[in-house]
Amino acid sequence: MNQAEASNWQTYRRLLKYVKPFWIAFSLAVVGNIIYAAASTGMAASMEYVIEAIENPSAQNRIMLTGLIVGVFAFRGVGTFMGQYFIAYVGRHVVNALRKQVFDRLLALPSRYFDNHASGRLVSKLTFNVEQVADATTSAVTILLREGLTIVGLLIFMVYTNWKLTLVFVAIGPLIGLVVSYASKRFRKISRRIQSSMGDVTHVSSESITGYRVVRTFGGEEYERERFADVADRTMKQGLKMASTQAIATPVVQVLVAFAIAALVWVMLSPEIRGTMTTGELVAFITAAATMAKPIRQVTSVHSKIQKGVAAAHDVFGTMDEEPERDDGQYAPERVQGEIRFDDVRFRYQDNLDDVLHHINLNIPAGQSVALVGRSGSGKSTMVSLLPRFYEYYQGRILIDGHPITEFSLSALRAQIALVTQNVVLFNDTIAANIAYGSLRDRSREEIVEAARKAHAMEFIERMPEGLDTMVGDNGVMLSGGQRQRLAIARALLKDAPILILDEATSALDTESERHIQEALEVVMEGRTTLVIAHRLSTIEKADRILVMESGQIVEDGDHRQLLEAGGAYAQLHQMQFSEGE
Repeated sequence: MNQAEASNWQTYRRLLKYVKPFWIAFSLAVVGNIIYAAASTGMAASMEYVIEAIENPSAQNRIMLTGLIVGVFAFRGVGTFMGQYFIAYVGRHVVNALRKQVFDRLLALPSRYFDNHASGRLVSKLTFNVEQVADATTSAVTILLREGLTIVGLLIFMVYTNWKLTLVFVAIGPLIGLVVSYASKRFRKISRRIQSSMGDVTHVSSESITGYRVVRTFGGEEYERERFADVADRTMKQGLKMASTQAIATPVVQVLVAFAIAALVWVMLSPEIRGTMTTGELVAFITAAATMAKPIRQVTSVHSKIQKGVAAAHDVFGTMDEEPERDDGQYAPERVQGEIRFDDVRFRYQDNLDDVLHHINLNIPAGQSVALVGRSGSGKSTMVSLLPRFYEYYQGRILIDGHPITEFSLSALRAQIALVTQNVVLFNDTIAANIAYGSLRDRSREEIVEAARKAHAMEFIERMPEGLDTMVGDNGVMLSGGQRQRLAIARALLKDAPILILDEATSALDTESERHIQEALEVVMEGRTTLVIAHRLSTIEKADRILVMESGQIVEDGDHRQLLEAGGAYAQLHQMQFSEGE
């Protein structure tokens, strides 16, 4: 067994573990398929009695024959239902379990994983790839069990009737095996390509749909059409390759089976082979051999589904095996004071890239408001991203109240931090549900209203058709930038965390809204350790302390007046913005 086959077998075995909890339903499916196979074998065997009844048309034979026909078909119908329904029951439960586990793992994966994987591809794993696994665990298994057992039943009947003739028929088996082996390898290779191209289809379409305004404003329709047509054509070509392989493999197998039946008929007419077989037995034998053509064809064609499923399972299990965020801390205080210390911290996004932060040393007393300023790319957002452990630094320590943040459990650490960014994320839910999101779900209506009022959001919420119960649309599309920002601030206010991170929190606001929000932020910042990243220096002049960053280092530290008097980097930034403002 080569490495690829060993890997496929491991994947099969891993999939079978998901079937284990539903062994009763699976057993019923097997029983159903045994009934179907027995009925199909019985149909071939009954040909002997049909010939006898035709040769001896007595009243008894007429009753027996009509009863036999109805009985066999009814028996097969019961088997078909049991086989199909119970295997589908198992398959849908397996898919449901896989889908939930993949989603759970995605929720636990580190930020780096999402930086390196397009969201469309990840959605494709949850939808298309998992559905391919369903095909392998439902219809493919049904066909394998049903038709495989039918082949076994017919072979047993043929051996029992005349073993010499059966050997002639079975001699063609190795050739069928070769055709199936070649086809399955090709199916597996094409399936991987189809999965990749389907991921591209989801990725390109989700990007175009999400960014439809940019697409239309900048005349990108033609470019997006070409981009989508390219990935759609690629998926179609792979699908056609799969179809052509299946279309060639199936008739080749049928022709081989036809050769076997022809050889059988030729040998049958030889008296020494035929022996003492009656006409009825001969017809039954030929019927059994001919009946076997369909199940053999179906079993060979099912390989495409199984290979698609295995390729998809490889991909799905690959995501499930990704390392989750490291969460081995045990410390879980109810509420921290909020003293933050960076102790010689260095960070890079990937091992082969340069450091983004160099030897950051910083002590922030509890309750102090600290503004981070500097040119784009100076490391401000990266620095605050380390605090909730969205990324892991590789040297130094970050401490809250003297405890390294790695000692905290992730949930306990993040419970101490409220975050407002310039890219506000809202969910397609009510305004109230967006403010009281996640762990805030159990907050009272009064608390939600109070948070919204402090964030100056009630002004526009009260004008909404259903107030707090108004749906905001996909990512808050029904709201303006300023309104979205105020909801994000209301969410942070409701959380009432001791540490507050404001990453360009007022960037999307007009001057009047900004003035309101600035007042609200001053209220919410009281008694909290606040890290503010701001592009507009006018918004952070009242901060207790301002840090100026350049190339991943802190180059200046002081309050607004001190830094202006020093005439350094901050004074230059202030002068530039002041000049632009005039």
